Amino acid sequence: MKKKSTSAAKKSAPAAKKSAPASGKGPLAGERILVTRSREQASVLAAELRALGAEVIEIPAIEIRPPSSYAALDMAIHAAEDYDWLILTSVNGVKALFGRLRALGSGIEKLLHLNIAAIGPATRAAIEEEGLPVDVVPEDYVAESVVESLRDSVRGKRVLLVRAKVARDVIPKQLTDAGATVDVIEAYETVVPEESRAKLREVLGNPALRPTAITFTSSSTAKNFLELLGQENTKLLNGITLASIGPVTSDTLEEIGLDVDVEADEYTIPGLAQALAEHRKS
Repeated sequence: MKKKSTSAAKKSAPAAKKSAPASGKGPLAGERILVTRSREQASVLAAELRALGAEVIEIPAIEIRPPSSYAALDMAIHAAEDYDWLILTSVNGVKALFGRLRALGSGIEKLLHLNIAAIGPATRAAIEEEGLPVDVVPEDYVAESVVESLRDSVRGKRVLLVRAKVARDVIPKQLTDAGATVDVIEAYETVVPEESRAKLREVLGNPALRPTAITFTSSSTAKNFLELLGQENTKLLNGITLASIGPVTSDTLEEIGLDVDVEADEYTIPGLAQALAEHRKS
């Protein structure tokens, strides 16, 4: 396994979205970086990387879709007064929750009594933009840190966890062990965007398009990337820097047989971009 570096801080496939050529200035000048986030979210990371001088190619390894039914989420919203805590783990979850709140004709007053926990500054900002205060943001932006932050506050309390269809069970299991009653509600699902399959292989196999680095911002992007690429084609990654947003994503990459070269110390999009810049200097 390679040593990770860290920073402080039957249709033809559509063409990969590519940035304008890099300006030649900045710590990532001359780098061509593949971003695997969903189309809706790729622009934030792409902008960070371009600001550091990189050329960016966007090929999503993940697509965000509504759940098969909003019934469970709608029921939870109607029963919001029965809960003490609300936990939101992503911006996607925030969008889904408040989107349904509006669709049901309700306002934020329905949730004002809740203590709210958010994983990461982006999720916190999305909640605050909706007009609600956030009570807890864990020191580390991972599920385990959420549990540590809430463990002593949830005994005998009801907790509403709004998240993706497929996610780790660390939060519900460990908070239940701490004495909470936890309801897990599916707000959205992530799927493999099939249109990315041919384009990914084309870009990796073409020296004129081949990236110098690939970024991974979640376990889902890591797993879906490998499914799109195919285990038999992992040799195409030889010589390419693989960069992870944090330890959970890194663990997933290593579990599926991909070495992690760069891991951000701050588990955020700016942290990931800075980690790549620091790696370039080393």
